[in-house]
Amino acid sequence: MKFIESEKIELKSKVNDSLEKEIVAFLNYKEGGDIYIGVSDIGGEILGLDNIDKEQQNVINRIRDKILPTTLGLFDVKIEKYDDKNIIHIIISSGAEKPYYIKQYGMSTKGCYIRVGATTQPMTQNMIDEMYARRTKVSLRKIESNRQQLTFEQLKIYYEAKGKLLNDKFLENLDLLTPDGKLNYVAYLLADENGASIKVAKYNGIDKYDLIERNEYGYCSLVKATKSVLDKLEVENSTFTKITSKERIEQRLVDPTALREAVINAIVHNDYSKEVTPVFEIFSDRIEITSYGGLVEGLSREDFLSCRSMCRNRELMRVFQDLELVEQLGSGMTRILKKYDESIFKFTNNFLTVVFKFPNVSDFIIRNGFEKDSVKLPENMKNDYNNVGINVGINVGINYTGLEKKILNEMKNNPFISAESMAEKLGKSSRTIERAIGELKNKNIIRRKGANKNGYWEIIG
Repeated sequence: MKFIESEKIELKSKVNDSLEKEIVAFLNYKEGGDIYIGVSDIGGEILGLDNIDKEQQNVINRIRDKILPTTLGLFDVKIEKYDDKNIIHIIISSGAEKPYYIKQYGMSTKGCYIRVGATTQPMTQNMIDEMYARRTKVSLRKIESNRQQLTFEQLKIYYEAKGKLLNDKFLENLDLLTPDGKLNYVAYLLADENGASIKVAKYNGIDKYDLIERNEYGYCSLVKATKSVLDKLEVENSTFTKITSKERIEQRLVDPTALREAVINAIVHNDYSKEVTPVFEIFSDRIEITSYGGLVEGLSREDFLSCRSMCRNRELMRVFQDLELVEQLGSGMTRILKKYDESIFKFTNNFLTVVFKFPNVSDFIIRNGFEKDSVKLPENMKNDYNNVGINVGINVGINYTGLEKKILNEMKNNPFISAESMAEKLGKSSRTIERAIGELKNKNIIRRKGANKNGYWEIIG
């Protein structure tokens, strides 16, 4: 791997006195960043570090103890190996309580820094004042819980399962207290009993007319509710099953990794300040995941789709990281966009919705070589079952070109994909892709549903 310094990457041969400055600069930078320790800033040579575990703990302690506002939930410190040498990788998310500063020097030009190109620069007093004025005013940490008699046995069990014990100071260590020492809204959400409930609804069809199942996972620790939602969607996503005399074959409607990351993102980044929780809806043709709050203030749509990380609820992020529900800061969006086009995200001022469109039932069965009578469909997709036989008959005599097969495969994986995105993925010109799409339309294999900008592809033959 070749390491090169940039606006998002800082290289350090060893831990030195400038570490806090660089951490602060990335916390104040709109995109966050990465610091690699044990790598030369000249040429990117891997130097490695001795006593790697001790160095890792030293870095964690310095970030935690020497920077304000609190950074818990905004950074990861990982040990990585390159060329058989150990280095430290610090992953930093852009913080919502800017400006961050070195505790020793306070919110001053000597304590506040920001990333400028590939350098770390002190902030001017005007920059500090402007950033402070834009600081997020509503923080769950500052909202007092309406219940002060809370217990956390479930949370302790989850920590113990990961080999971590919560000591007598865990309320303070996990930022579950307001500045005046009262239990805050984060504590309320993580407590054994609360009034927060996450809904999972299932409909018989493509709209909300016929509700066939409604589950509420909540009134308990948000961690327990999250695991319940993940388990429910895992069952619903077990999808098409082919049973033969020798084996049982299952195919997923939605990529399980992308689905899991979308669930975690919706729960961790939801705005709970208005007591609104995420909603998960299962239709016969899609799964929709909706979180409240829209994009985090200071994070644009372009930033979001570029996988730039900015935490709305860093306290929740910290707990989810501790319990390994979140693998690495900013990694969730990368995993989703590895499998799906960015058009699956729908933005409004107050809500963010992820739409995982199912592949066409008959196309899915045909392309996987399934026989109609050997396939078990999810209950809410039974209405599509009788159409399968008709479409199988239509498709038997059709010959596809290599490019047409690739286009159909892209549409199957992501019905919202644009012709431009397909051209880029397949290494073809937009004109070539559009010509092939025209042929598929002429063969009555596909059709476009909805407007060019917000519609999707339906494989009908």
